Amino acid sequence: MKRDLRDLVVCAAVLGPYPLLIVTALWPRPWPFLACCAASYATEIAARRRARPLVDLLARIHLGVTMRFVLRETAAVVLVARTAGADSPWFAALVLGLVALHGVRALQTWMALCYNRTLNQLPVLTRNLGTAPLPAPPPGVLVDHRSMRLLCLDALPIGGAGLDAALGADRLGVAGAGVALLLCAAGVAGLLPHLSRVRPLRDRRALLREAEERLAEYGPEVVLYFSGPNDSAYQAAMWLRPLERMDRRAAVVLRERDMLGTLPETSLPVVCVPSAADLMSFGALGLARLCLYPSNVGKNIHMLRIQGMRSVFVGHGDSDKEASFNPFTKVYDEVWVAGQAGRDRYLRARVGVRDEDIHEVGRPQLSGIHTEGPGLPYRTVLYAPTWEGWTDDLFHTSIIAMGPGIVSALLAHTPPVRIIYKPHPLTGYRNPEAREAHRRISAMLEAAELSGSIARHPAGRRDAGPVRHLVVTGRKPTLYGCFNQTDLLVTDISSVVADFVASGKPYMVTNVAGMPEEAFRERYPSAEAGYTLTEDLDELSAVLRALDEGGEDVLAAARRKLRTYLLGPDHPNAMTRFNDAVNGAYERAGTLKDTADR
Repeated sequence: MKRDLRDLVVCAAVLGPYPLLIVTALWPRPWPFLACCAASYATEIAARRRARPLVDLLARIHLGVTMRFVLRETAAVVLVARTAGADSPWFAALVLGLVALHGVRALQTWMALCYNRTLNQLPVLTRNLGTAPLPAPPPGVLVDHRSMRLLCLDALPIGGAGLDAALGADRLGVAGAGVALLLCAAGVAGLLPHLSRVRPLRDRRALLREAEERLAEYGPEVVLYFSGPNDSAYQAAMWLRPLERMDRRAAVVLRERDMLGTLPETSLPVVCVPSAADLMSFGALGLARLCLYPSNVGKNIHMLRIQGMRSVFVGHGDSDKEASFNPFTKVYDEVWVAGQAGRDRYLRARVGVRDEDIHEVGRPQLSGIHTEGPGLPYRTVLYAPTWEGWTDDLFHTSIIAMGPGIVSALLAHTPPVRIIYKPHPLTGYRNPEAREAHRRISAMLEAAELSGSIARHPAGRRDAGPVRHLVVTGRKPTLYGCFNQTDLLVTDISSVVADFVASGKPYMVTNVAGMPEEAFRERYPSAEAGYTLTEDLDELSAVLRALDEGGEDVLAAARRKLRTYLLGPDHPNAMTRFNDAVNGAYERAGTLKDTADR
């Protein structure tokens, strides 16, 4: 109901000035007309920035932005007709100028669409492969066909017409139309060379052939294959550094064009092939013997159909969530897990993954995680909830039921603690309640920052000044960077738990479903060495007080034992084990290929 009321208010704000424009033009009242014009432009711009879905809805019911702008222009024409007379030559000139302005703008929009269509239909995009770079793009205002900026040029003739009516002049509206026409024509002229530069990119075969030749020259031995929305880029990004450090030559294959710009910088060759048909006929990929998959998505089937390549599911973090023992995983030749815990999950779940196909390779991404806290004179608590998942029956995320309460309790704790809040990148992707809880938590931390709460510490400890809380929704700092700034983690059942265990520092796991503690720890082994947190949050203050008072962390020894179980032994290190696993799988793939050839 609240959202419906807000939408109604936005609709009224956007559409409200237009009837008033017609009334003030017919009346005629030039100064109120100009005021309504200013209000209409302001509400259009504000709605475009803050209520884009509602703006799109208006377009679907034939009240789109172009219709609204034409209505405003019509009101200006009516105003001039009522004040200067329809037989005035300036009236005719204004009408012709507005029509010409729309014609030139339509030409510019068509050119922008042609430019964008060429780039959006490229059969292959690359990074670090030595292919010819894409031409430098024109200014965004020239190619954003949905932008209002060129439409807003009609403010010049409309404003001029309003002033003509108010001041008794007769040329300002026509002069404004002339200036607007020149600016729009300059946009058309500016697009012409860019259209010429992208014309060669329409040759699909030539682009695919060049990319294939370049990738074949590189000679990839291992491929990391990834598909997904931009918010899931972290799943592939975590594997870039280990692939750069291993012995075999690796390349990255993507499926979504936007992902190419979202993926962090890497020295590895990156190839994006959106079309399934182009991917399966991309001959250079056949040079690789091994393909690594960080996630289970539908488009994996296209890569799995390429013969002669051994498939390995590496995932994007081990956890006790059902995603870490998905039945789909049995389609891969091998499944790589960090430690014994990962193997046990699959065997207990009985989803069709055979024990001999599971390999424990460690987590090479965790080599930079510190085992000590940041050393500040106050505690730093990281709250890192997982997302709501694809269904409502898993009860993993705490953000809806407990998130605001957790942050409120941390803010109220004495002595003060620093809070780092890092939600899962997909938070709110499916459930608007999670999105609203995230908004509330961010607002609470922002308000605490503005209030400038001062840290007060026991005698003998220096005052650190204001406690600077942090909301992390971008790439930096990374999750592991947040680990290194943290004394205590509060999180949900997810891979965050297993990764944080590498630090040896204390952590709390939310028991959102309210399960009995013994059953909770039995079902989720990664919680064994953590403190559980139930919905009443009583455990949170108790753990913080124990840490503040320097009490014994009774779970420290359990965490050391759990670390080996979850992540494997410390020697040899995880990077060595991962590298050995790649070499072993590569050799197994070669043996099978040679047998098949014979």
